[in-house]
Amino acid sequence: MDYTRQQFERLYKDNYKQMYRLAYSVLTDADEARDAVSQVFTQIWHSKPQISEATVRGYLLVATKNQSLHILRQRKLRLELERQLHEEQEEAENNEREELLEELKQVIEDNLTPQDKKILNLHYEEEMTYGETAEALGISSSAVNKHITNSLFKIRQNLKI
Repeated sequence: MDYTRQQFERLYKDNYKQMYRLAYSVLTDADEARDAVSQVFTQIWHSKPQISEATVRGYLLVATKNQSLHILRQRKLRLELERQLHEEQEEAENNEREELLEELKQVIEDNLTPQDKKILNLHYEEEMTYGETAEALGISSSAVNKHITNSLFKIRQNLKI
Protein backbone atom coordinates (compact mmCIF):
# COMPACT_ATOMS: atom_id res chain seq x y z
CA MET A 1 0.00 0.00 0.00
CA ASP A 2 1.51 3.28 -1.07
CA TYR A 3 0.49 6.03 1.32
CA THR A 4 0.82 9.75 0.84
CA ARG A 5 2.10 11.63 3.83
CA GLN A 6 -1.42 12.79 4.72
CA GLN A 7 -2.86 9.26 4.39
CA PHE A 8 -0.10 7.86 6.58
CA GLU A 9 -0.68 10.55 9.23
CA ARG A 10 -4.41 9.72 9.19
CA LEU A 11 -3.63 6.00 9.54
CA TYR A 12 -1.34 6.85 12.47
CA LYS A 13 -3.87 9.12 14.22
CA ASP A 14 -6.75 6.67 13.73
CA ASN A 15 -4.89 3.63 15.09
CA TYR A 16 -2.17 4.78 17.47
CA LYS A 17 -4.19 4.68 20.71
CA GLN A 18 -5.54 1.19 20.14
CA MET A 19 -2.12 -0.08 19.08
CA TYR A 20 -0.50 1.54 22.11
CA ARG A 21 -3.02 -0.02 24.51
CA LEU A 22 -2.37 -3.44 23.00
CA ALA A 23 1.41 -3.01 23.21
CA TYR A 24 1.17 -1.75 26.78
CA SER A 25 -0.99 -4.70 27.82
CA VAL A 26 1.72 -7.06 26.57
CA LEU A 27 4.80 -5.12 27.68
CA THR A 28 3.55 -3.23 30.77
CA ASP A 29 6.11 -0.52 30.01
CA ALA A 30 5.10 2.79 28.44
CA ASP A 31 8.40 3.44 26.65
CA GLU A 32 8.57 -0.05 25.20
CA ALA A 33 4.91 0.16 24.12
CA ARG A 34 5.60 3.43 22.28
CA ASP A 35 8.67 1.84 20.69
CA ALA A 36 6.64 -1.16 19.52
CA VAL A 37 4.02 1.03 17.86
CA SER A 38 6.67 3.26 16.29
CA GLN A 39 8.49 0.24 14.92
CA VAL A 40 5.29 -1.07 13.34
CA PHE A 41 4.64 2.26 11.62
CA THR A 42 8.28 2.49 10.52
CA GLN A 43 8.08 -0.99 9.00
CA ILE A 44 4.87 -0.11 7.18
CA TRP A 45 6.33 3.13 5.84
CA HIS A 46 9.44 1.39 4.52
CA SER A 47 8.03 -1.93 3.30
CA LYS A 48 4.72 -0.58 1.99
CA PRO A 49 2.81 -3.88 2.36
CA GLN A 50 -0.28 -4.43 0.20
CA ILE A 51 -3.13 -4.14 2.72
CA SER A 52 -6.73 -3.42 1.90
CA GLU A 53 -8.53 -0.62 3.71
CA ALA A 54 -10.89 -3.18 5.23
CA THR A 55 -8.11 -5.17 6.90
CA VAL A 56 -5.59 -2.45 7.77
CA ARG A 57 -6.70 -2.12 11.42
CA GLY A 58 -6.44 -5.88 11.99
CA TYR A 59 -3.06 -5.91 10.27
CA LEU A 60 -1.79 -3.09 12.49
CA LEU A 61 -2.98 -4.81 15.66
CA VAL A 62 -1.43 -8.16 14.72
CA ALA A 63 1.81 -6.41 13.75
CA THR A 64 1.76 -4.53 17.08
CA LYS A 65 1.17 -7.74 19.03
CA ASN A 66 4.00 -9.47 17.19
CA GLN A 67 6.36 -6.54 17.69
CA SER A 68 5.46 -6.41 21.38
CA LEU A 69 6.13 -10.12 21.77
CA HIS A 70 9.45 -9.66 20.00
CA ILE A 71 10.39 -6.86 22.43
CA LEU A 72 9.28 -9.05 25.34
CA ARG A 73 11.52 -11.91 24.14
CA GLN A 74 14.43 -9.47 23.76
CA ARG A 75 13.83 -8.17 27.29
CA LYS A 76 13.78 -11.68 28.74
CA LEU A 77 16.92 -12.60 26.83
CA ARG A 78 18.67 -9.40 27.98
CA LEU A 79 17.70 -10.07 31.61
CA GLU A 80 18.95 -13.65 31.36
CA LEU A 81 22.24 -12.52 29.85
CA GLU A 82 22.64 -9.86 32.56
CA ARG A 83 21.95 -12.50 35.23
CA GLN A 84 24.50 -14.87 33.73
CA LEU A 85 27.07 -12.10 33.44
CA HIS A 86 26.47 -11.11 37.06
CA GLU A 87 26.91 -14.73 38.19
CA GLU A 88 30.13 -15.06 36.17
CA GLN A 89 31.48 -11.83 37.65
CA GLU A 90 30.61 -12.97 41.17
CA GLU A 91 32.29 -16.32 40.54
CA ALA A 92 35.41 -14.63 39.17
CA GLU A 93 35.52 -12.26 42.15
CA ASN A 94 35.08 -15.18 44.56
CA ASN A 95 37.86 -17.11 42.82
CA GLU A 96 40.12 -14.07 42.94
CA ARG A 97 39.30 -13.55 46.62
CA GLU A 98 40.03 -17.23 47.34
CA GLU A 99 43.36 -17.05 45.52
CA LEU A 100 44.34 -13.91 47.41
CA LEU A 101 43.32 -15.49 50.70
CA GLU A 102 45.40 -18.58 49.93
CA GLU A 103 48.35 -16.40 49.00
CA LEU A 104 47.91 -14.43 52.23
CA LYS A 105 47.81 -17.62 54.29
CA GLN A 106 50.99 -18.83 52.60
CA VAL A 107 52.78 -15.51 53.21
CA ILE A 108 51.76 -15.62 56.87
CA GLU A 109 52.91 -19.22 57.19
CA ASP A 110 56.25 -18.62 55.49
CA ASN A 111 57.20 -15.21 56.91
CA LEU A 112 55.77 -14.75 60.39
CA THR A 113 56.88 -16.15 63.72
CA PRO A 114 54.52 -18.26 65.82
CA GLN A 115 54.11 -15.29 68.19
CA ASP A 116 53.19 -12.99 65.26
CA LYS A 117 50.63 -15.52 64.09
CA LYS A 118 49.09 -15.81 67.57
CA ILE A 119 48.84 -12.05 67.93
CA LEU A 120 47.28 -11.58 64.46
CA ASN A 121 44.82 -14.39 65.14
CA LEU A 122 43.73 -12.96 68.48
CA HIS A 123 43.44 -9.42 67.17
CA TYR A 124 41.86 -10.03 63.75
CA GLU A 125 40.10 -13.40 64.05
CA GLU A 126 39.05 -13.27 67.70
CA GLU A 127 38.54 -9.49 67.44
CA MET A 128 40.42 -8.75 70.65
CA THR A 129 41.74 -5.29 71.38
CA TYR A 130 45.45 -4.68 71.79
CA GLY A 131 44.95 -4.69 75.56
CA GLU A 132 42.98 -7.95 75.55
CA THR A 133 45.57 -9.58 73.28
CA ALA A 134 48.41 -8.37 75.50
CA GLU A 135 46.67 -9.72 78.60
CA ALA A 136 45.95 -13.11 76.97
CA LEU A 137 49.62 -13.53 75.98
CA GLY A 138 51.19 -11.89 79.02
CA ILE A 139 52.92 -9.14 77.04
CA SER A 140 52.51 -5.37 76.87
CA SER A 141 50.11 -3.53 74.56
CA SER A 142 53.07 -1.82 72.90
CA ALA A 143 54.56 -5.26 72.14
CA VAL A 144 51.26 -6.26 70.52
CA ASN A 145 51.32 -3.06 68.47
CA LYS A 146 54.93 -3.72 67.40
CA HIS A 147 54.16 -7.34 66.38
CA ILE A 148 51.10 -6.29 64.39
CA THR A 149 52.91 -3.40 62.70
CA ASN A 150 55.89 -5.59 61.76
CA SER A 151 53.66 -8.46 60.65
CA LEU A 152 51.58 -6.22 58.37
CA PHE A 153 54.78 -4.74 56.91
CA LYS A 154 56.10 -8.25 56.12
CA ILE A 155 52.76 -9.26 54.59
CA ARG A 156 52.61 -6.14 52.39
CA GLN A 157 56.18 -6.68 51.20
CA ASN A 158 55.54 -10.29 50.27
CA LEU A 159 52.16 -9.64 48.65
CA LYS A 160 53.53 -6.57 46.91
CA ILE A 161 50.62 -4.41 48.00
